Amino acid sequence: MNQAPQRALFQTDDSPVCWHIGFQFPDLFLSMSPLQSVLNGYRQVPRHVIYLIVAQFFVQGINTAFFLLLNYYMAEEGFADYEVAEVLSYRFLAVFCLAFPIGLFIKGRRLKPFFYVATVATPVMSLVLLHAIGAGWTQVVNASAMLWGLAYTCMQITVLPFILLNARKEAHSEAISLSFLSFSGTICLIGIGNFILTQIDPAFFTEKRVLQGISVLGLTGAFFVSRIRVPEQLSQKVPFRKVLHGYDWGTIFKALTPTLIIAVGAGFTIPVINLFFLNVHGLPSDQFSLVGSLTFFLVAMTVAIMPYVRRSFGYKVAITFFQSASIFMLFALATTEYYAHLPFALGIAIGAYVLRQPLMSAAAPMTSELTMYYVGPRNQEIMSALNASVWSGSWFISMKLFGWLRQMEFRYVSIFLITVAMYIVGVAWYAYLIRQYERERQGEHSEGERTKLKPVEAGNKSP
Repeated sequence: MNQAPQRALFQTDDSPVCWHIGFQFPDLFLSMSPLQSVLNGYRQVPRHVIYLIVAQFFVQGINTAFFLLLNYYMAEEGFADYEVAEVLSYRFLAVFCLAFPIGLFIKGRRLKPFFYVATVATPVMSLVLLHAIGAGWTQVVNASAMLWGLAYTCMQITVLPFILLNARKEAHSEAISLSFLSFSGTICLIGIGNFILTQIDPAFFTEKRVLQGISVLGLTGAFFVSRIRVPEQLSQKVPFRKVLHGYDWGTIFKALTPTLIIAVGAGFTIPVINLFFLNVHGLPSDQFSLVGSLTFFLVAMTVAIMPYVRRSFGYKVAITFFQSASIFMLFALATTEYYAHLPFALGIAIGAYVLRQPLMSAAAPMTSELTMYYVGPRNQEIMSALNASVWSGSWFISMKLFGWLRQMEFRYVSIFLITVAMYIVGVAWYAYLIRQYERERQGEHSEGERTKLKPVEAGNKSP
């Protein structure tokens, strides 16, 4: 009786064909080759989730274009690197302040309206920000950066809860990986596209014009949001007056701690990595875009296979091993500043960056899945919101500290090594969470086996 409504929900035109004929994920995957298993896993993602991820792709296109090119555009307009960090910090401040209240608000509500806000407001605020930078309107730059962050948050914190509520659990890994692929996929396309356009006419296709074009194209995301036409599965509402007792705060903060540590460290590195290559190794924006495209092509390929890696080897390999290897590569990247004058330094820096990014990014969908399962269904919306808040709040703090350290003439290598140290602590904490989660699952499995055996034992007793 309890299973009937769930089967009816997913046996719709939006459902994968295999569910209509009763395939079961685990048994099916075990009989397949690795490539078949990977491809079949992605075929199970429901169509309405695909539409959402395509809409997210257009919003992420704006985000990644700004990640690749905005710093260069601001530098051309006369902004010092600490001033660039100041503007970026306002974007992160908005997410930090508003993600948690939004997370409380979306609990038990439809998420589709938030997708519309993100797909319309993010492109509009991007255009306002670009115009304000060119016009030198400092206050408008800061305000539009904050509003940009708010609009982007409406997509950032709602995608994961929507997937967990509206897709079967067996398809969660693939759906979450596809969501993360939207970032790396857009970097590949935008990086290569920017390089080609620069080769065609560098005087016309400036960073500003490329960013404006991508911002306008980003409005297409609203069309794909309109294609999401299934009844949403809603979580149970938690009234504001019961916030303190309606969530498992101890579990939430335990799961959030490694994210906080890694996010603070990442904030010293990721938003300013192009400035590192520009100021230390003299790599211009078009060439860095090409490097970024290659890097995030590898990210996309690595993220795509992570559900298979997780099923085959578990979270310890999918998270701990990949993140540990990325820390070593970041150390190699940072220390190239010590010998930047040597001709091979740039090659080593590029090689380390190209390898480091896929290794760290590959673990991201798996850490999201792990922490969501760890906190349980009751806490998932607030966990998603707190994740966004922690990342942006940490980056806000990191950007402030980065600007302060650069004003004090700290070298990039010294700042990046702070990231290395924090990553080591964060990865160790994830290893601790994995052990706890696996122990709990084993306990649940053992309890389930004992429950199954009870009728048999009772039936074998003598009268």
